[in-house]
Amino acid sequence: MFKRNKHGIQIKSPEQLEKMRAAGLVVGRTLDLLRRSVEPGMTPLDLDVIAEKAIRDAGAIPSFKGYQGFPATICASVNDEVVHGIPTNARKLQEGDIISIDCGAILEGWHGDSAVTVPIGEVDPKLTELMRVTEEAMWRGIAALRPGRHLSDIGYEVERYVKSQGRYGIPPEYGGHGIGTEMHMDPWIANHGKPGRGPALEEGMCLAIEPMVNLGTERTRVLADDWTVVTIDGKHSAHFEHSVAVTHNGPWVLTALDGGESRLAQLQP
Repeated sequence: MFKRNKHGIQIKSPEQLEKMRAAGLVVGRTLDLLRRSVEPGMTPLDLDVIAEKAIRDAGAIPSFKGYQGFPATICASVNDEVVHGIPTNARKLQEGDIISIDCGAILEGWHGDSAVTVPIGEVDPKLTELMRVTEEAMWRGIAALRPGRHLSDIGYEVERYVKSQGRYGIPPEYGGHGIGTEMHMDPWIANHGKPGRGPALEEGMCLAIEPMVNLGTERTRVLADDWTVVTIDGKHSAHFEHSVAVTHNGPWVLTALDGGESRLAQLQP
């Protein structure tokens, strides 16, 4: 039922890609709602409640809730939290904060996974630039998803762009992944490296591309909750992610509401 290539990477049929797109749209619409909802005074748990309702109202199931014991629908990582922040009522979001929201959903057995970093009101221009650089690096990586290119080309494009923009840290332990009938599948995708290495990209591959970029050092640590990853130096971090299919026409961004068309068109030579 599920085809795999010689590297063990799941290859989706056109019909299966349509199901991946449906799951991706649930996630994309949920994140769009969260982006519009977030404001000073809210807590990360408030956003989690909104996300769970939106996903379940769409007939889907939150991917994260219960995954390896994770207790919530979204990961909500504030300021120096890089990824995997657990949403609680312990803090209220304040003007000048940034929050990375990672969201996943399962629809008819297929997964979508995406993340955005959102400013809370007016933020320091350095944080605006950090978010811009991280999101642009994601799109540069996505643009590499064409048949015949190689897996390492994705991380190469991410790293090359980030390094061209200033002194930022890319945590080497964290990266993207395959996605399909499971949320995390082979292959793992680094956000750094040399081009032309690893498996060739093929039509039907679905990959989650997700750079995390720190304002300071690349070094991180995990808090006592065994989930939340923070920067060692306490500086802010941003995270963007899309689930993407490799097609003969190039990348199809399954979790972008327009399929990625408008943004990818800007990257054409």
